[in-house]
Amino acid sequence: MTKLILLRHAKAVRDDPAGDHARGLIQRGRDDARNAGLWLREHALNPEIALVSDARRTRETMEELLPHFARPPHARVDPTLYLAEPKTLLKALRAIPRGVRTALLVAHNPGIAELAVALAGAGERRDLADMAQAFPTASFGILNFEKDWRDIGELDGRLERFIKARSLRTV
Repeated sequence: MTKLILLRHAKAVRDDPAGDHARGLIQRGRDDARNAGLWLREHALNPEIALVSDARRTRETMEELLPHFARPPHARVDPTLYLAEPKTLLKALRAIPRGVRTALLVAHNPGIAELAVALAGAGERRDLADMAQAFPTASFGILNFEKDWRDIGELDGRLERFIKARSLRTV
């Protein structure tokens, strides 16, 4: 069985003079990413590999997660994941090496949300509906597959959980 954590980057500044690619996280985004990392640690979810868009906000999201993993995942920063469509994201997932049991993908909407909905063929009705309705920043879906990475496709996943960032905030 393989497990996939699909994480939308955390909240970023609205604009950056250097362009969209250069937008960094705001404090709430940093806090939300840390909370996601804490939740993943508390639930013993330690990805072996992380695929990360090369945008500043996705890299900074990953940086906030890293201290919370028992073993840091092998992180691949990939420019093709920047604002990628679901088919591009799926292609990256299918290239994950055999033997990797848990992977993390940190990317952008609408691609990450569309991919999550396309892959989730089963799961708790409420989580599926919540995920289909909105995939806010720093939120993540955890999907399980009975297939190897290269064989996963539409509706093959079972949504284990969908966690919205606001549900992890303490204040």
